Amino acid sequence: MPARDLQLLEQAAREAGEIALRYWRNDPEAWEKDAGAGPVSEADLAVNAHLEQVLRGARPSYGWLSEESTDDASRLDAGHCFIIDPIDGTRAFLAGQEGFSHSIAVATGDRITAAVVHLPAQGLTYSAHADGPALLNGQPLVPADHELEGARVLTSKPSLQPQFWRGRTPQIRREFRPSLAWRLCLVAEGRFNAALSTRAAWEWDIAAGSLIAERAGCLVTEVTGRTMRFNTARALTDGLLIAPPRLHGQMVAALGPAPQT
Repeated sequence: MPARDLQLLEQAAREAGEIALRYWRNDPEAWEKDAGAGPVSEADLAVNAHLEQVLRGARPSYGWLSEESTDDASRLDAGHCFIIDPIDGTRAFLAGQEGFSHSIAVATGDRITAAVVHLPAQGLTYSAHADGPALLNGQPLVPADHELEGARVLTSKPSLQPQFWRGRTPQIRREFRPSLAWRLCLVAEGRFNAALSTRAAWEWDIAAGSLIAERAGCLVTEVTGRTMRFNTARALTDGLLIAPPRLHGQMVAALGPAPQT
């Protein structure tokens, strides 16, 4: 079933990309969500509606968790659940940048079993299922391990503040990308050594990328090193730490308190 689910996700991702590109650089209507939750656009909603129609039409027994849908607690009782971010990196999308993605995953129980992260403006499709390799446009992904000092880490500036580290903040080379899902894939691809968030992360941002990184050979945990669980009532993880095994161990040892919520 994970392989069949992946085929469905790949088809849906391609169609989502076609919809998004009709709005991209075409001045879509956009507005700010309540409570400082960031921007949303008519493109996000159009992609979300299409994905729900296609995916739930094909798998009506699956639950549904999406950034752009009202949460339905019945998903917690479903054996499988779609976890979706219709457009991850909406600010980049609205700015006409290429670094936005569609993050589409299936959870079986509390584990991700099929995943696609698709960047339509760049023609990139990352994919994996629980019984197969992580791929980029059909080619296997190989992460790049590194010592903590000098590692290239995708993270935000606040993560380097001293309160998050035991003793001295390590000398890492920090970079950033607008789509959190893409950051995880870039680590799986070996273009960066790790991805870190010391803040709580929404499941829809990281579900797909977490499986892709895991199947590439990375360790995928919360920032404390605990195993990630998905399709939870909170729909949040306590931060994230994605890295090949040696670097992951060094970062867990160096990191300090639990993430902010």
